[in-house]
Amino acid sequence: MRINDLIIKETPDFVVLNKPAGMLTIPDRHDNQLQSLQGLLKKHYGEIFTVHRLDKDTSGIILFAKNETAHKYYSQLFESRHVKKFYMGLVNGQLLTPSGSVDEPIMEHPVQKGKMVTNKKGKASLTDYEVVEAFGLYSLVKLQIHTGRTHQIRVHMKHIGHPIAVDELYGTNAPIFLSAIKKNYKLGKNTEEERPLLSRLALHAWQLHFADQQGVEYVIEAPLPKDIQAVVTQLRKNSGRSSELVL
Repeated sequence: MRINDLIIKETPDFVVLNKPAGMLTIPDRHDNQLQSLQGLLKKHYGEIFTVHRLDKDTSGIILFAKNETAHKYYSQLFESRHVKKFYMGLVNGQLLTPSGSVDEPIMEHPVQKGKMVTNKKGKASLTDYEVVEAFGLYSLVKLQIHTGRTHQIRVHMKHIGHPIAVDELYGTNAPIFLSAIKKNYKLGKNTEEERPLLSRLALHAWQLHFADQQGVEYVIEAPLPKDIQAVVTQLRKNSGRSSELVL
């Protein structure tokens, strides 16, 4: 994978990339340097500083600092919540309320390692959501997180009964197939088995809004990746509506 293919915006102080789903932000305990975005960036730049993270299966926008001064600035910017973070997610089902907030503290699961739960003893966590398009089976939702808890969006969407699609921890890991969306679906003549449209977590870091050290305002966006867009396109097609919102 070429790092230049992932770069959306670069300045002397920071680089913003569109992280592919399935890639670690930083090396895991097995120290898979070159299988992480940080590892690839270190190979490319020599020195790089991690500011925030995305889950392995979440795609989309992520910012790294290129020097220590920028690292300190952007780390503080994220910690003080002066960065607006918007996501796009496909959730299961149709929400009764088209927009709202989930204000539920989050803590580690008392038994299952690596899993989080809503609990009044947890850390304050706030997520705003707005339904962009509803298709019955699934809804395309815009999400803004005001806090940066582990798995925050996934936990909060589960809490309101609409987990992110293809989420094995908080919903179901069942992939999305065209046959579940399209009526009278038939396999092609030479096709023995249907391939899924989407087989990973349907969550994408869509936009970052922030100001740099010079006060320049940025709104940086990563369009929906092909796999999530393919599902949205088929949902539109088979709900009898025209293609209207291509993100």
